[in-house]
Amino acid sequence: MRKTLKEIAGLVNGEVIGDSSIVITGANGIKEAEAGDITFLSNPKYYSLLKSTSASAIITSREVFDTDKPVIRVDNPSLAFVKVIALIKTDTTEHPKGIHASAILGKNVKLGKNVSLGAYAVVGDNVQIGDNSVVYPGVSIGGEVNVGINTLIYANVSIREKCIIGNNVIIHSGTVIGSDGFGFVDIDGKHHKVPQVGIVEIGDDVEIGANVTIDRARFGKTIIGSGTKIDNLVQIAHNVAIGKNCLIVAQVGISGSTTIGDNVILAGQVGVIGHITIGDNVIVTAQSGVSKSIPANVIFSGVPARPNMENQRIVACTHNLPKLFDLVKELKKRVDELQIKHSA
Repeated sequence: MRKTLKEIAGLVNGEVIGDSSIVITGANGIKEAEAGDITFLSNPKYYSLLKSTSASAIITSREVFDTDKPVIRVDNPSLAFVKVIALIKTDTTEHPKGIHASAILGKNVKLGKNVSLGAYAVVGDNVQIGDNSVVYPGVSIGGEVNVGINTLIYANVSIREKCIIGNNVIIHSGTVIGSDGFGFVDIDGKHHKVPQVGIVEIGDDVEIGANVTIDRARFGKTIIGSGTKIDNLVQIAHNVAIGKNCLIVAQVGISGSTTIGDNVILAGQVGVIGHITIGDNVIVTAQSGVSKSIPANVIFSGVPARPNMENQRIVACTHNLPKLFDLVKELKKRVDELQIKHSA
C-alpha cells in the first residue's frame, strides 16, 4: 500500500505539518519504524523519541510542535494509528474454511451460512452457530450452546453446555467458558460440591484472551457485557456480572457474585473479593486488592484498594518510614539523656 501523508491525514481527520507529499509504505512502532513507515506518539514520556525515530512521519496529538519530521496532528493519535494500520497492513491470516472431515457434530446442530469447523472440533447436540463464524481445530462446544454470527473461536477453546456467545466475539486459544463455579459446603469437615446449574452469557463485540476461565453461574448467569475486552490469564468466578466496554487486564481475579459497571478498567493482577459492586467508569490500578464496593467515576489503588490520592499519600509516608524511625530513635536518645541529667 502506498499513500501520501495528505491522503492519510484525510483518512484520520488530521492536520499535516511538513511535507504532505511524502509517500508512506508501512506502519510501525516509534522505536521499530524505518524509512517509509509512519508511526505515532501518544504518551508524553516518549517525546524524546520524536527526534531519534527513523520513521518518515509521525501521528501526534495537536499539542506537539517541536519536531523536525512531518507530522499529522489529530485529537487521538492511538485511534488514528489503528485506522492507518487497517489501511496499510491487511490481515493475511487464513482461517479454516468449510467443515473438516474429522469434525464431530451432534444431533440437531444448526449451522448458519459460511460456518467453518476445523479439524477435530466437537460440537454437541442442539448447538446453533451463526453465519460466518469460524471454529478452529480442537474446540469443544457443549450441548445447547448458542454462538452468534461472525464469531471467531481459536484452537482448544472449551465452551460448556448451554452457554451463550454473542456476535462478533473473539475467543483466543485455551480459554474455558462455563466451567463449574467454585462452590462447596463444609459438612463435618468435608467439602461437598454445590451443583452449578447456571450458564455464561457473553455479549456482542467481546474479545477474550488466551487461557481465560469464566465460570458458569450457580443459578442464573455469569455475564460479560457487550464491548468488553478481557486479557490473557483472567479468572472470572460464578455469577459475576461485568458491564459494557470494560477492560480486564492480565491476571485479574474476580470472585463470585461481584457486579462490575460499564467502562470499568481493572489493571493487571487486580484481585476483587466477592459479593461487592464496582460502579461505572472506575479505574483500579495494577496489583490492587478490592475488598469493598467502589462508587462510580473514581480511581482506586493499593491493598486494600482505596481512593488513589489517599493511597499515594500512604505510599509516600511508607517510603519515609526509615527516616522517621531514625528521628524517633534520636529523639528517644535525647529524652533519655535529659532524664539522666534531671535525676542527677
